[in-house]
Amino acid sequence: MVLAAGRGERMRPLTDATPKPLLEVQGKPLMQWPLEALARGGISRVLINTAWLEAQIPAHFGRQLTLPDEGCTVALSYSLEGRDFGGALETAGGIVRALPQLAPVFWVCAGDVFAPQFRFTQEAMARFERSGRLAHLWLVPNPPHNPKGDFGIGPAGDALADADERFTFSTIALYRAELFAKPYCDIEAGNPGGAKAALGPLLRAAMRSGCVSAELYRGPWTDVGTPERLAQLQV
Repeated sequence: MVLAAGRGERMRPLTDATPKPLLEVQGKPLMQWPLEALARGGISRVLINTAWLEAQIPAHFGRQLTLPDEGCTVALSYSLEGRDFGGALETAGGIVRALPQLAPVFWVCAGDVFAPQFRFTQEAMARFERSGRLAHLWLVPNPPHNPKGDFGIGPAGDALADADERFTFSTIALYRAELFAKPYCDIEAGNPGGAKAALGPLLRAAMRSGCVSAELYRGPWTDVGTPERLAQLQV
C-alpha cells in the first residue's frame, strides 16, 4: 500500500492544483519512485489511497506500472477516500479501509517520501512472516525537522515507544492485518463508517506488547514536506 491521500498543507501553493505525490523529483512524480522500487522487489499488486485532488493520481498512473527495461509490472488499484468520505482518513483509518484488498502481510510506504535506494525485498518479507510480529519498521537518523525522533530500537531489535535514543519512522514498514483489529484497533475491517485514526497509538500499544520490531536504515531518505526540501532533491 502506498499512502497518497494527504492535503500537503506545508507544500502550498505547489499542492493547490497538484497532489503532493505527483510533484516531480528528478524528472518523475515523487510517488513513482516507491512504485518502481516495489515493482523491482517483486511486488505484483499495489493499492494507493487517495483523497486530495484524487482523480489526478489514477488518471496519471492508470491500472499498472511497467518497467520495460527490467521486465516487471505492478498492477495498481485505488482506495478513493475523498470520493467515499469527503477527505483523508489518516494513516490507520486509511489502512483499515483498504484491508479487504490487502494480503495478510503487506508493505506500506508513503508516496511523499523519497528513499531512492531502499529495496523492498522478498527476503525481508519472509523474515517478517517468520518472526510472528505484527509490524516491522524501518527507522532513519533524525532529520533537522524531527530532532527528537519517534521510536527506539532495543538490543534484540524490538521497537521501543520510550527510549533514550530515538530515531525517525521512515513510513516504510511491513504489517500483519491483525495489527488493525482488536485489541489494537476498534475500527471494523473495511472502515465502512470512514473513521479517522492515526497510526502512532496502534504502534505504541503493540510495542508495549513486544509485537513490533525495527531496524535502522541509513540510505538517502527525505520526507518531502516543504517546497524547500523538494527543491533540495532536484540537484
